[in-house]
Amino acid sequence: MAFHVEGLVAIVLFYLAILAVGIWAAWKTKNTGSEGDRSEAIIVGGRDIGLLVGGFTMTATWVGGGYINGTAEAVYVPDYGLAWAQAPIGYSLSLVLGGLFFAKPMRSKGYVTMLDPFQQIYGKRMGGLLFIPALMGEMFWAAAIFSALGATISVIIDINVNISVIVSALIATMYTLVGGLYSVAYTDVVQLFCIFLGLWISVPFAMSHPAVTDIGLTAVHQVYQAPWLGSINPLDIYTWLDNIFLLTLGGIPWQAYFQRVLSSSSATYAQVLSFLAAFGCLVMAIPAVLIGAIGASTAWNQTEYGVPDPKSRKEADMILPIVLQYLCPVYISFFGLGAVSAAVMSSADSSILSASSMFARNIYQLSFRQNASDREIVWVMRITILLFGASATAMALLASSVYGLWYLSSDLVYIIIFPQLLCVLFIKGTNTYGAIAGYLFGLVLRITGGEPYLYLQPLIFYPGWYQDDNNLYIQRFPFKTLAMLTSFFTNVIVSYLAKYLFESGTLPPKLDFLDAVVARYSREHMDKATLVKSDNIVLNELAPVNPRHSLNLSSTFTNKEAFNYVDSSPELSNTEDN
Repeated sequence: MAFHVEGLVAIVLFYLAILAVGIWAAWKTKNTGSEGDRSEAIIVGGRDIGLLVGGFTMTATWVGGGYINGTAEAVYVPDYGLAWAQAPIGYSLSLVLGGLFFAKPMRSKGYVTMLDPFQQIYGKRMGGLLFIPALMGEMFWAAAIFSALGATISVIIDINVNISVIVSALIATMYTLVGGLYSVAYTDVVQLFCIFLGLWISVPFAMSHPAVTDIGLTAVHQVYQAPWLGSINPLDIYTWLDNIFLLTLGGIPWQAYFQRVLSSSSATYAQVLSFLAAFGCLVMAIPAVLIGAIGASTAWNQTEYGVPDPKSRKEADMILPIVLQYLCPVYISFFGLGAVSAAVMSSADSSILSASSMFARNIYQLSFRQNASDREIVWVMRITILLFGASATAMALLASSVYGLWYLSSDLVYIIIFPQLLCVLFIKGTNTYGAIAGYLFGLVLRITGGEPYLYLQPLIFYPGWYQDDNNLYIQRFPFKTLAMLTSFFTNVIVSYLAKYLFESGTLPPKLDFLDAVVARYSREHMDKATLVKSDNIVLNELAPVNPRHSLNLSSTFTNKEAFNYVDSSPELSNTEDN
């Protein structure tokens, strides 16, 4: 394949334009945030993101390289087809559910990151534990989309994959570094427009290529391969359900999502943004589905690609750039390449900012340096943006299947963080003991179920397991959903049991070593003033920090106001006044 100078010039110009927009956004908002609140302005954008920019940035966060390439790959692969392209439906549903049930309580309570409620209710140590799966999810996500970009650029303009990934990561990291959420949001507007325009321009040209059969015919009839609509084997129905639950429910507890929710100017706006993004995700998936269908409807021996076809060469994960390269005119393929590049950066910058925000605020500041200056927190964020960007870039070069890595990124978030988020927001009375138990049970059940993409063999063989051609054990049983439900019920049961044992006097108060049930006041738990400092947040909307000291079992199932008591400690008095 010849080196395409024109393609390289087009990509360079596109990257420079995105970088210019990011720097302009940073300059435009450099004075946003009052003295001492600059770090919060970087994380949640001063809480003044409007509907237009907010809708674009939330949509662009999900519509990444993994979303576009992965959806096209799933439609193209004969064993899957459209029936198994679950991501568009799953993530759209997750945005709807997030808007209906999670956006309003999170925004109205004025949190700054997703981990704030965990540290407020369960303590800083539990917040640190939950940071681990949250960080891994963001890194897997970023690695998947960087991998998608490397594959696309290497196919179309034939340059080294490593160089393309590294340069793209540097651009995304640079404007995130200088502008925070403002730069990310404003560049998302440009990037989403490029994705929409670039892919839709490519589809008619690819569809009209002489080697492409009518996709309406190949949808239901076998021509070059099995129909691209796909089908669900009755034996695989539980796997399909497990995956759709993972995408739908596991798509909610992400810092990248809640960062947009918490940056909204009101709780109502946060809900509307979620609904707009759900619609946007469905619309943006349409051209990716069509490109996958075109790939399944093409006689590749009649194109310059030749034989064997992409799936036989194990290049199914690159079907989108292959269609752009061989079925579209050169100048059109470059438009499509710009679209995928935009998709990658629009999600990569969000993941990098999300990970650094959680570390700087919930780990560095709230856990170790509660008296750290705002300037210090800003510098910690900048350093971690560089570190996490470099880590995601390194992992991107190890990706195998884009869609597989994408699924994997939601696993830990779905099994560990989602049930914890349900408990901390909606189940009154849960405490740190239950949270730790639920965390460990969910983690153990997930690991012992195995993971084919990591060649991790299962220790527990659930009903319906089988061994594939590569001697990997595949679980048909929905064990991921089982692990999530086990984590949730373990949290609730252990929490109420610990509460009853301590408050009934069965266990002495000195055994409450986590200060989670009978402690009157503990530095382990974050108070209201520590979590929220903005003037526009009503502090009394926050859930009470100290648990109620009940004398009977029935009261353990409620979350009434924390008990009041008289104490001469000025620190305690100030906390109660808040």
